[in-house]
Amino acid sequence: MKSILEKIKEQPLVFDGAMGTMLYSKGVFINRCYDELNLTSPDLVGEIHQEYRNAGADVLETNSFGANRIKLSEHGLGEKVREINVAAAKLARQYAGDKLYVAGSMGPCLKSGQILTDDRKEELAGVYREQAEALKEGGVDMILLETFSHGSELLLAAQAVSITGLPVCASFTLTEEGYTPAGESLETVISKLNESENVQMIGLNCGTGPSHLYEWVVKGIAYTKKPLIVMPNAGFPKELDGRMIYLSNPEYFTKYTRKFMELGVRAIGGCCGTTPDHIKIASRAVKALSVVKKHIKIKAIIQEDENFQPVPQEEKSRLACLLKQGIKVTSVEITPPRSTDLTAFINKARICAYHGVDAINIPDGPRASARVSPMIAASVIQKEAGIEAVLHYTCRDRNLLGMQSDILGSVAAGLKNFLVITGDPPKSGDYPEVTGVFDVDSIGLTRVVHNMNYGHDFGGNPIKPPTSIFTGVGANPCAVSPELELDRYRRKIEAGAEYSITQPVFDPMALLNFMEKASAFKEIPVIAGVWPLVSFKNAEFMRNEVPGVEVPDSVMERMSRCQTREEGISEGIRIATEICETIEKHVQGFQVSAPFGKVELALKVLGKTV
Repeated sequence: MKSILEKIKEQPLVFDGAMGTMLYSKGVFINRCYDELNLTSPDLVGEIHQEYRNAGADVLETNSFGANRIKLSEHGLGEKVREINVAAAKLARQYAGDKLYVAGSMGPCLKSGQILTDDRKEELAGVYREQAEALKEGGVDMILLETFSHGSELLLAAQAVSITGLPVCASFTLTEEGYTPAGESLETVISKLNESENVQMIGLNCGTGPSHLYEWVVKGIAYTKKPLIVMPNAGFPKELDGRMIYLSNPEYFTKYTRKFMELGVRAIGGCCGTTPDHIKIASRAVKALSVVKKHIKIKAIIQEDENFQPVPQEEKSRLACLLKQGIKVTSVEITPPRSTDLTAFINKARICAYHGVDAINIPDGPRASARVSPMIAASVIQKEAGIEAVLHYTCRDRNLLGMQSDILGSVAAGLKNFLVITGDPPKSGDYPEVTGVFDVDSIGLTRVVHNMNYGHDFGGNPIKPPTSIFTGVGANPCAVSPELELDRYRRKIEAGAEYSITQPVFDPMALLNFMEKASAFKEIPVIAGVWPLVSFKNAEFMRNEVPGVEVPDSVMERMSRCQTREEGISEGIRIATEICETIEKHVQGFQVSAPFGKVELALKVLGKTV
């Protein structure tokens, strides 16, 4: 098995949740030494390890957070440091087997109000070495220094445990204000950890719930290139009948798990209040969002026939011709139905055609749900409604051979405009047990389509006649990693993209900044995505649940003032119209979504009288 440091750089991992919370829930009260349970109640500790393994954790933490000589001495167990830690490590290893990793958990010696003085440094270093050596003897794969309040103590501990030669994660806790309990800023602590050769991974844990911690992870991940591990509490505890209860449910916890993953966090786990239920759902999200399969490499076709000329853009489709001529285009996105009855779907497309809309965008399994095939839906509306379709085609559901067959079949059916996207993982949708394929991502598939336009499949075999697809790609101006998004956008253009459609834009300046930076590449027409909000609840959903969409506070505030459904719809249309007016001179068209299938709202944004 690869080292945990190699693995965590290769794919995101899931750590387990709270040990103390689970022991408490099973009747072990806080006056007990939880670390001693490794010796006196190993079956109970092992039961919790098994529950976290069953929940989908990749890493089990040892029950040894307070098992150092100083803390154990408070319980009269100072001479059992080695025995307790070896037992803790062996227990976790027993349930981890040879497929999961084991992290040796070590907490601080100092309390948040104490100060690390020079005369105690040698003592504390010895305490940390003693515990770490015992954990290594028991078989851990890494040392996890967690919930530290003092950066200086954390650095001292990291240096002391480095004697084991094991990878070290140095994790500290923050208040709501973004400072350690000892008063150090996030940037200060991470800066010190960056410089330490004894620290291979950096962590943020405990302190606050996932929503508060998210704000600091956004900043913290920009400060370091070392893998970042995040383990928030389940929320703030509330005392109920003498017990401390955490009110954050697993679904709420998992919502932020997805957000942490989008930021680039390399491992997710849980601290106080989290349970196997939290880890089970979070694990599904992590595994769905971390496609580790190596994509098939798609080579650009070298054209041997100098006389061969692909179909010019203006001849590919009406939409392509309009964009080539510099005419602004309009499109409305309509989702295929969850029914075999396409009557209402076709009628919506007819209404759009009647009002002069240039194209209908057909999403492919939006948010990974099962609907009528977008290829069938697109073909039907072109024939029945007399309006061009833009077919969203994802890399999720089919292998590369199947995708090529679909593309050829779609072209044969008269479809000419494609939007190539990677697609939402199915586990982020309605079917948590379904797996995605992802032979290629959107960059690779764009190159496949480009090659087919030049008369070859991905293996170099001839396609006669060649396709004449107008190839579009997605763009996300509000990506959490702007540099990565710009790099991917450049590579899509190099792969053969001829136009782009953005995610729904709620912050016009973000789009304009993105386009300014992208102007350094070969410029292609940009069609701005626009979504007319219908309520504050809809705004919250877009902000929190739709990957790649950022709804600014100013928009949230405006929608929050709406008291009725009608006010919400009117304000949403007003906001969308203002966005269009702000960016109109900078884009080549608009793609307006029809929220909940209401095309009249999209048409109003486009200035059409319905």
